[in-house]
Amino acid sequence: MPILHLKRTYHGDKYTIGHLSVDGRYFCDTLELPEKYEDGVNVPCHTCIPAGDYMLLLSWSPAFQRKLPRLFGVPGRDGILIHRGNKPSDTSGCILLGENKVTGQVINSTEKETGLVELLSEEQACIITIE
Repeated sequence: MPILHLKRTYHGDKYTIGHLSVDGRYFCDTLELPEKYEDGVNVPCHTCIPAGDYMLLLSWSPAFQRKLPRLFGVPGRDGILIHRGNKPSDTSGCILLGENKVTGQVINSTEKETGLVELLSEEQACIITIE
């Protein structure tokens, strides 16, 4: 069972960038929505995912018509996926994969999504730690 770790490296007004590691090795960059606060409290949707440990399972996504990694146990949210996409407008709260070679975007995301899906097993859940 792979061990995934997402360490955020940049928190901007319009996006959040991170580094995803699998089994202790850098895998790719990530793009999420920015952190948003309302009276000092993290708003539960349309923001980056709160730091913590989450169960991750490869499962069928009816929206994308393919198997994708799905996070479980995200407070106040359901249906959080890890998938391809390039800019903040490509997500409504999910984690996008790619290479952060363009400011505010990731590229080569299809290749990174395919690679991550190949590493995961449908039958076995794993844990992703987000910090």
